[in-house]
Amino acid sequence: MSRGSPGRGGGDMSSSEDTPRGGGVKMRTTRSSGPSTPVNGRRDWDSRRKRKTADITQALSVSPVDVAALRRMAISEGGLLTDEMRCEVWPRLLNVPLQVMDQEPETVERENNKDYNQVLLDVQRSLRRFPPGMPDEQREGLQEELTDIILRVLKRNPQLHYYQGYHDIVVTFLLVLGERRATALVEKLSTHHLRDFMDPTMDNTKHILNYLMPIIERVNPEVHDFMQQAEVGTVFALSWLITWFGHVLSDFRHVVRLYDFFLACHPLMPIYFAAVIVLYREEEVLDCECDMAMVHHLLSQIPQDLPYETLISRAGDLFVQFPPSELAKEAASDDGMATSTFKDFDLASTQQRPDSVLRRRRRQKQAALESAAASSVATVTRPSAARRFVRLAVMGLTMALGAAALAVVNSALEWAPKLDLFP
Repeated sequence: MSRGSPGRGGGDMSSSEDTPRGGGVKMRTTRSSGPSTPVNGRRDWDSRRKRKTADITQALSVSPVDVAALRRMAISEGGLLTDEMRCEVWPRLLNVPLQVMDQEPETVERENNKDYNQVLLDVQRSLRRFPPGMPDEQREGLQEELTDIILRVLKRNPQLHYYQGYHDIVVTFLLVLGERRATALVEKLSTHHLRDFMDPTMDNTKHILNYLMPIIERVNPEVHDFMQQAEVGTVFALSWLITWFGHVLSDFRHVVRLYDFFLACHPLMPIYFAAVIVLYREEEVLDCECDMAMVHHLLSQIPQDLPYETLISRAGDLFVQFPPSELAKEAASDDGMATSTFKDFDLASTQQRPDSVLRRRRRQKQAALESAAASSVATVTRPSAARRFVRLAVMGLTMALGAAALAVVNSALEWAPKLDLFP
């Protein structure tokens, strides 16, 4: 691996609940909702979709913007629903001011940029990341913009180092937001969530990958032991992690749904999602020959028909049950990692209301007690939806923020060797 205009992604990116495949995998769950028909199911989804759209609009309309509610909407079923919604909400999740997004991007000198040749090669290979049937002229124009965004962010932030796969993340923002807004959001993302991937070395990236096996071990020791015996390691998940799955998923709807989720959560959430993919494929893994090459090949070929909503929900559950602080020693994490400074970024992006904090200070104590009790229960059963959102927000999104920010979030969540990594 080398170091070195809104809505263009396809318009309505709504997601529906995927149906898990049958089988006896421990982490797979089914819901008993009584008799239903496709028509009734569609009506129910349309009703929930309209209600969610109204809730997102309401959260955007108040002053200050209700960022905690927007996070909840991005995490919950269906995510942010459309690219138009993402254009409004993603900047709020990343705390990018409107005046920054409105700035005209500066011209970039390509030939004198040390990363230009590698960026150009990667962008030229990004053909499949654009919507099928897009006219060549339009796609080529977007590829030019993609190159400029990457070089512009690197020029503004010389401490950042380009890595192969970075363009897979940038192109997603470009297709959803357009060049101007994508530039602003990608720069913020690169200095926060992606910061560890953009170091001169891959040390911090390896540290993040080290969280994968402890998560798997806590949920399914049999799968963990099998992978350890096969000596497969974690490199199969590298391209998943550093591209936020953009490189390995062919359906753009699934990519942006995951981006909704990741932008609303802790920077380590992608590694939890990687873990639930492995756990979901328990039967395939255990049926595979216990050989490093065979297991690596199986795991690196990610299925395209995953039950994304189920896995997103499961990743959130596991984050709450096994937070990074519990896994840090096993993962040999580095205090200098961006994940350890997430609380500073999260605090900056949360619009606080001091009067609300004072009124709800008493509730904070009770919430802290409930969180402590929940974290002490080593169970993998799924909490109720309302409780799960509260716990995920409290333990994941506001870790160590202190009483004030904790009270604000609570008030918003009351309803319950060389491998071919980039083929």
